[in-house]
Amino acid sequence: MTARTLMVQGTASSVGKSFLVAGLCRIFRQDGLRVAPFKSQNMALNAAVTPAGGEIGRAQAVQAAAAGISPHVDMNPILLKPEGQARTQVIVLGHVYGTLSAAEYEAHKLQLWPLVCDALARLRAQYDVVLIEGAGSPAEINLKACEIANMRVADAADAPVLLVGDIDRGGVFAALAGTLLLLDPDEQARITGFIINKFRGDPALLGDGLRQLEQLTNKPVLGTVPFLTDVHLPEEDSVALEDRHHQTSTFLAPDTLDLAIPEIPYIANMDDFDPFESEAGVRIRYVRTAQALGQPHAILLPGAKNTLAALDFLDASGLAPRIVQLAHAGTPVVGLCGGYQMLGHWVADPYGIEGEGGIRSGLRLLPVGTTLQPEKVVRQTQGRVVATNGILSAITGYRVEGYEIHVGRTAPLDGADPSPLLDLLDTTGSHLDGACDVTGRIFGTYLHGLFGSTAFRRAWLDTLRALYALPPTSPTGIMGSSVDPFDLLAEHLRRHLQMDKIYAALG
Repeated sequence: MTARTLMVQGTASSVGKSFLVAGLCRIFRQDGLRVAPFKSQNMALNAAVTPAGGEIGRAQAVQAAAAGISPHVDMNPILLKPEGQARTQVIVLGHVYGTLSAAEYEAHKLQLWPLVCDALARLRAQYDVVLIEGAGSPAEINLKACEIANMRVADAADAPVLLVGDIDRGGVFAALAGTLLLLDPDEQARITGFIINKFRGDPALLGDGLRQLEQLTNKPVLGTVPFLTDVHLPEEDSVALEDRHHQTSTFLAPDTLDLAIPEIPYIANMDDFDPFESEAGVRIRYVRTAQALGQPHAILLPGAKNTLAALDFLDASGLAPRIVQLAHAGTPVVGLCGGYQMLGHWVADPYGIEGEGGIRSGLRLLPVGTTLQPEKVVRQTQGRVVATNGILSAITGYRVEGYEIHVGRTAPLDGADPSPLLDLLDTTGSHLDGACDVTGRIFGTYLHGLFGSTAFRRAWLDTLRALYALPPTSPTGIMGSSVDPFDLLAEHLRRHLQMDKIYAALG
């Protein structure tokens, strides 16, 4: 059987395409269909690792979870990871294809197109429905000749298209009508209807506008979807950080832990810290300056696609000396992946893996150094905490799981013997990972998803609370509902989308 297809395209990036595809994946699964997500080309520094050790966009892994299936490289055959200097690492079917300039990649696109078609065909042979997500906008007329992410895919899959606009950013009627206007007649015919996403306010205020849009375009509006504040799914890229800056309050409630995250350039896998958003009594905030950093209860250093550029930013912004000052005064500092590398004495890129190459001094908070190598480590892994230093003694033995994506090889400095943080197991065997200082307040690891391990996360938060003489986390301290977030999302979409017409489009 060849699966039916449905495609979700947007008037721009970050209009909520990934969110809607995840919700529709769950709806179709609930209705008894075998469904899989697909995105031909994804530009994102939020990546995930498949069970077979392939690298795909985080959004497609989330959508696979909503569909109740394991992620596979066919769901995202091309992943682009920007590195700076107009260079992008190109991941094809889960593995590094090369690092190309924008012009070089444009020349390679159509060569990669048959691989995209093959991946889509394999999915269609296994499932009842394949939900396809577009990238950016289909109306980028300057790039149309070589585009392989929007209407070319819809045509190859013979997919009806839902066009999504973001009303929260303004101009949604012009965005929807203008996008349609810039499409060729055969492409316009593929648009089944519009979805207005991220709505706040009284739906009655939209009434006349919706009628006029439908009259002007001869296309129906199939739903107006309000913001859903109770469901937090990993973001596809760092564009969402702008919203977080606006939403972060300067007021810190009593007994609330303040966790600060430097917003470095080329920030990668920023969803590592999303689990803290589900915790009552915890505030996370992204900062760009030493002044904004202030004096948090802990500092979390995220991963970076270009660690040397991230270190340059920390120096130029004044964040580096302030982080070191706070760390020496006792503030806990945690680094994940590239953040772990930054905690060491130096990071060297002799092969120009992530940019122009060279060497940079690190924060010198852990006695390790890192050299970037051509071979990338990509694997799912699990293990336990083995560190017994200082405050970490309270969480020794806790189980953790996640994945690794890195080209860095981090080792102790000559004569140094830092305590490892984790003992990890993957398909190749076991290995020690990470390092911590004697107080347990400063540690780093290559394990993405560390704080997604609930027992570990809450135990670590309680060590912080004890450190600052705050009351411990209560057993009911996790905010929100215990209901599966994908089920909540599906229920929300069922209320606000005309699912009968969407099913009719599927045939």
